Amino acid sequence: MGVGQTVSWDGITGPGPTDSERRRSLRFLLECELRYKTANRRSRIVTGKGKTLNISSSGILFSSEHNFPLLTELEVSVSWPVPLNKTVPLNLVARGRVVRCSEGQLALQIAQYEFRVRRHDYVEAE
Repeated sequence: MGVGQTVSWDGITGPGPTDSERRRSLRFLLECELRYKTANRRSRIVTGKGKTLNISSSGILFSSEHNFPLLTELEVSVSWPVPLNKTVPLNLVARGRVVRCSEGQLALQIAQYEFRVRRHDYVEAE
């Protein structure tokens, strides 16, 4: 793939890599509703809402109602913008660790992810 070409990741299209891009995975600017919760079962569960700012196959940057210490384990559920077969809404559910925290934003390094059917929210077929 050449510099500046358009690429697609699971139905999301975005600009290709630039000469200055040095990350392992391409980032896609994507704003979707997101819910998160702490994944450590030995402590109090903290939940919140936010929006994705960008996403890749290895991480998610999102707005957050909370600030968490680095390496905090989180599970996030993203309202995926592309329905399965154009009719079945999906959530991207990912687990990982906080690798960056700034005022109102968290970066999550994804350890595992899966797509799940979103409950009670079906799209009319065209």
